[in-house]
Amino acid sequence: MSNRRRFLQSLSSLPVVGGLLPSSLAAAKKLPERDFFKELGVGTFINAAGTYTTLTASLMSPEVVQAYEFASRSYVRLNELQDAAGKRIAETIGCEAAMVSSGAAGALTCGTAACMTGTNQEFIRRLPDTTGMKTEVIIQKTHRYGYDHAVRNCGIKFVEVETAEELERAVNANTVMMLFFNANEPKGQIKGEQFVALGKKHRIPTFNDAAADVPPLENLSKYTKMGFDLVTFSGGKGIRGPQSAGLLLGRKDLIEAARLNTSPYSDSIGRGMKVNKEELLGMMVAVEVYTKKDHQAEWREWEKRAKQIIDAATSVKDVNGAVDIPEIANHVPHVHITWDQAKVKITPKEVVKQLKEGSPSIEPTPGPPDRLVIGVWMMQPGDAEVVAKRVREILKSARA
Repeated sequence: MSNRRRFLQSLSSLPVVGGLLPSSLAAAKKLPERDFFKELGVGTFINAAGTYTTLTASLMSPEVVQAYEFASRSYVRLNELQDAAGKRIAETIGCEAAMVSSGAAGALTCGTAACMTGTNQEFIRRLPDTTGMKTEVIIQKTHRYGYDHAVRNCGIKFVEVETAEELERAVNANTVMMLFFNANEPKGQIKGEQFVALGKKHRIPTFNDAAADVPPLENLSKYTKMGFDLVTFSGGKGIRGPQSAGLLLGRKDLIEAARLNTSPYSDSIGRGMKVNKEELLGMMVAVEVYTKKDHQAEWREWEKRAKQIIDAATSVKDVNGAVDIPEIANHVPHVHITWDQAKVKITPKEVVKQLKEGSPSIEPTPGPPDRLVIGVWMMQPGDAEVVAKRVREILKSARA
């Protein structure tokens, strides 16, 4: 008997265990369907809120799930895949360079570190020890926000300004970066284009956090074309990639330095901000799908859902409904429902409580205390009908 035949016979006598068979054979084994959330006692809900991280943001598109599963079956060299995926993403979006990050927050840390260290290996190893490095980041007072800790953890000091004149006076030999929070542009006196121009005038890198600012599609390329040296977007919001992934776009030299400040390089400030092969491939496919989809048809579907909910709510006397579209972040239709609480005797807070505690649970958008706010863009087919019916029932019961 040949050696090959003896080997095949011995293999056939082994139990079918994933660790003992080639990955392609192990992957072909049909596993039983499991309801993991039910096993764990974790409840699911209808997402009538939006892409909030605490609510697990968006659902990955089928194409992204396919890419994720494909990547899980093989080994690759991580840097080679990051090179290739970054190149494809940059080409798809139309920017100089790109990398997949561990969310927008990871991009903020790695991008800031890049501005501080460049490719200096000693600096990279030492962060957050900033000895010998520039450490001041200029930011408008109105642009301070809850995520700027991801910048501060590099050891920098924020210098707050309000006007262009103050910004120019704040620039000095220790200025390393200028940070712009895109969603707060209407609140600041220095708008995006002027901010970029001031950065270029003083040769200081400008970084735009636009995490939640797609849609619209054109924003993916708008800010790098405007001249921002670095721009970040969340991967798990409107783009519908893995929630733990994001995009860092911009200058080739800064993207190169950002990658040296994170995984897989062990002695770096971003080592814990690991991005695996599944997220790399999933994020690349998410960008491809997002740039090719019919955004007008998607918008019409959102409008249809909004109308359905408003029609149901306003069928109750003394209830009003309208659609609001935020100017920048989460620039999608949101339903705002208000009522005369002297006649419909329930508060928005109580309506929210009943929606959450019902079956299925419904999670609305956090909003002002005088209204019920419902986001429609993260709903799945059939969800709008359920939400419309439940809102109508609660308000009608409160009016009786």
